[in-house]
Amino acid sequence: MKRLVKKIHVKKGDQVVVISGNSKGEKGKVTEVIPGTYRAIVEDVNMVKKHRKPTGENPGGISDMPAPIHISNLMVIDPKSGDATRIGRKKDEKGKLQRYSKKTGEIIS
Repeated sequence: MKRLVKKIHVKKGDQVVVISGNSKGEKGKVTEVIPGTYRAIVEDVNMVKKHRKPTGENPGGISDMPAPIHISNLMVIDPKSGDATRIGRKKDEKGKLQRYSKKTGEIIS
């Protein structure tokens, strides 16, 4: 049986804002998308403490690192207006799907 996979509206490099959770209202850039669990890592958002064991190149100790956040809690920031917007998909002249802002209609790369 084929498993249906939902489309993910965020990509690596997108500017996003967190719309719910402990980090609500924070903005950042997506550094990694994890499609299997529908989560993304956003820089300087959802920070957690990580206890590291000392190794040859790492002295060890406690460090801060961003934890994954579910993509349903993220909205892409419209490059034109700077506001959070929903994302739509439409085909261009060549038949390739392009993401666009539903607020302003501008293409999001």
